[in-house]
Amino acid sequence: MSKDQTKPLSRRKFLTGAAAATAGAATLGFPMIAKAQGPISMRWQSTWPSKDIFHEFALDFAKKVNDMTGGELKIEVLPAGAVVPAFGLLDAVSKGTLDGGHGVLVYHYGKQNALALWGSGPAFGLDANMLLAWHKYGGGRELLTKLYASIGANVVSFPYGPMPTQPLGWFKKPITKNEDFKGLKFRTVGISIDVFTGMGAAVNALPGGEIVPAMDRGLLDGAEFNNASSDRLLGFADVSKVCMLQSYHQNAEQFEIMFNKTKYDALPAKMKAIIENAVEAASADMSWKAVDRYSKDYIELQTKDKVRFFKTPDSMLQSQLVAYDAAAAKRKDNALFNEIADSQKKFAERAVRWDLDTNVNRRMAYNHYFAAKKPAAKKS
Repeated sequence: MSKDQTKPLSRRKFLTGAAAATAGAATLGFPMIAKAQGPISMRWQSTWPSKDIFHEFALDFAKKVNDMTGGELKIEVLPAGAVVPAFGLLDAVSKGTLDGGHGVLVYHYGKQNALALWGSGPAFGLDANMLLAWHKYGGGRELLTKLYASIGANVVSFPYGPMPTQPLGWFKKPITKNEDFKGLKFRTVGISIDVFTGMGAAVNALPGGEIVPAMDRGLLDGAEFNNASSDRLLGFADVSKVCMLQSYHQNAEQFEIMFNKTKYDALPAKMKAIIENAVEAASADMSWKAVDRYSKDYIELQTKDKVRFFKTPDSMLQSQLVAYDAAAAKRKDNALFNEIADSQKKFAERAVRWDLDTNVNRRMAYNHYFAAKKPAAKKS
């Protein structure tokens, strides 16, 4: 081999050696010129006042994501009204005015009334956690994606956070029969508007923060919102001392975590995986926190605020089911509504039967340990 032939080989060896030396220098900690990429920031809004436990749930989710990503993704959550009204969240996230948000699906009911099937109604006997089981394993997730695409919503949605059965509502006096709803000025949302209208009420759909002021001014005779903690914070006990527990109008509701789809799709795969797992972690944590906080405020409402709680009569619960069926029948021309309802019904038929047959009724155990012991009858 000639000297001229060895030159290219030697040059290649030199270049290879130089690259290795550079890598070695990096390994030893020598400074290198690299383009640093800062954290991804997202601005969110919830549909709840800043002091509401629901806004706290939104902050809890954001903290989980922020912590799990090590600060690579930073979600800032603003309260309702900071950027848009509560009912304007879907449009704001879809357009990119907000990067994401925290609310409930039924708040977008005006866009597509099939959204009511995620929480506004009896859900064929499913409770909220079972409805989330349907969403993940029974086809609900795919149907929700299809629904949002049908209305041109540029969002990625994660239903989460099973809510306990919501009260029938707050009233001036106990509701004892169906006739008590005739002409009653009542607040609710979603397909429940049709349910209570069918029962004779004059319904007004108001955001959470507007309900108590409307009751105080006499614009409402009764209203429902959600739970002991939220209702107490909103001031229901200041305008009413009667709350009716148990109802089918929102028997299986859950929250919604929503991202702008363009922003979400641009995230690294690892970050998307963290978000999906954070949703499920937050869902469990929310349900545990709800048990703790709602039960405390339930006692406080009775002892400090002097609220009287009554169980909604079974006859009224049965009337709700009939009224709901009538409201659903009005959606017979909505193909998506029927497709989603059929999917839920198929899942519920086996899941609810399994639940009812398998899980013991807890009333007996509660009475055994906590119910006041009646004194023995005196002998004559």
